[in-house]
Amino acid sequence: MGVMPIVESSVVVPLEPALAFAVSQTTGAVRLRWDPFIRRQSFLDGAPAPATGVRTLTQHRLGLRMVSQYVSYRPPTTVGMKMVTGPWFFSVMAAGWRFEPHPSGGTRAVWRYNFSCRPAWLAPLAERIGVVVLRRDIERRIAGFARGCADPVVLAAASDAVS
Repeated sequence: MGVMPIVESSVVVPLEPALAFAVSQTTGAVRLRWDPFIRRQSFLDGAPAPATGVRTLTQHRLGLRMVSQYVSYRPPTTVGMKMVTGPWFFSVMAAGWRFEPHPSGGTRAVWRYNFSCRPAWLAPLAERIGVVVLRRDIERRIAGFARGCADPVVLAAASDAVS
């Protein structure tokens, strides 16, 4: 297997890292206010909240479903997830979010996907297409995150999680 494609995007938001991190981890109707990627998302196995090892079921806005697992959860700096099961064309799908103080007083949020496609004979073409599609998706998603960082409803829910 060659090098996995990586798609990354970043934004600076006018929030401190702990609150920006909390916005990224909102759930339910609050999450749907800002995240254009998700139609539905829920924790599995009775987990009440995100943590390393917790699995989630996510339904993409186009109907695709994926079970993913938190491989790292370190508020207020990083989140990492990997696909456990998902769309047939991904052999690997992983995502990471990083939050760091920005000189402006806000937070720089960096979101990254890495993936590989199958079957192997189609992967070179599928991965080139995947980079284009996922780049558009991650740009829309991080722009939604930035809007969420200015939404009073989202900020109220995230503030409750931080305090």
